[in-house]
Amino acid sequence: MIISMKNSAPQAEVQKLIDSIEKKGLSVTLIRGANYNVFGVVGDTTILDEKLIAANPYVDDVTRIAAPYKKANRIFHPQDSVIDVRGVKVGAGQKICVIGGPCSVEGEESLMTIAAAVKEAGATMLRGGAYKPRTSPYAFQGLATEGIKILCEAREKFGLPIVTELMSVEKLDEFVENVDLIQVGARNMQNFDLLKALGRVKTPVLLKRGLSNTIEEWLMAAEYIMAGGNENVILCERGIRTFEKYTRNTVDLSVIPIVKSKSHLPIIIDPSHATGDWRLVESMSLAAIAAGADGLIIEVHNCPEAAWSDGAQSLKPDNFAALIQKGRKIAQVVGREM
Repeated sequence: MIISMKNSAPQAEVQKLIDSIEKKGLSVTLIRGANYNVFGVVGDTTILDEKLIAANPYVDDVTRIAAPYKKANRIFHPQDSVIDVRGVKVGAGQKICVIGGPCSVEGEESLMTIAAAVKEAGATMLRGGAYKPRTSPYAFQGLATEGIKILCEAREKFGLPIVTELMSVEKLDEFVENVDLIQVGARNMQNFDLLKALGRVKTPVLLKRGLSNTIEEWLMAAEYIMAGGNENVILCERGIRTFEKYTRNTVDLSVIPIVKSKSHLPIIIDPSHATGDWRLVESMSLAAIAAGADGLIIEVHNCPEAAWSDGAQSLKPDNFAALIQKGRKIAQVVGREM
């Protein structure tokens, strides 16, 4: 961190600032100039609040050299992390994981049919919403605990780890007991109480990027979880809100190389929510694989036109299988497996 302090600052104020920083275990190097005194602060500067320092009337500017996240930062963790989800390894050049399943768990028969299809196609995990955050309070909100039970039955039958979304802290115990990969949806990316609670458990977390959040805000959300002790975090890009109307959201594939340069955490792509249109899912999936994604999470339904939620963005099983076959060819080109 670089702090520029006005040359007119009284020596007592300069020393006061230096002392306050050094008390936190950081080292300060002072360079005196004609118009400014410049401090170079070395150490874990994440513990400093630059806005509080900038509020000092004798401080002219504060510049953070390193990103404010530490646990998620590649600088402090050069090797790629591998997250183990009930035996399925995600990240660090491992086999590209494919998570498939319906937007919502609609019943036992429906889920078992879809689970069998995604398993046969080559999926490595099964997704399905038991608790559903919906824009309208009148839309289907999920089967709740019954949905979790059906997902567990599908896991036992097909051997696929299950992924489903947690919406509130009060349901955390139920998820820790039953779910293999806990999803934090876009709307909850900055639900800090929820993130802190997830930091106190060891169950892997799939953290989706918020609708309008920057990459740094997304990584800081991951930092909340990791700072609590749970470093089993997988990032998920699901599209961001822009002015474009031809898609549900705008899929930002540039986050793949950016995240991989800034962080050691695995990143997967959700082309279903990113586009909102099943016709676009395959092309965005193949592009994501080519860009270096560690996995995909795709909505699949055997009868999308009758789906209780998000049918327009759900692939039919045969289209899902065809996508995986094409994806394997792209993965081979970039030195990966799928």
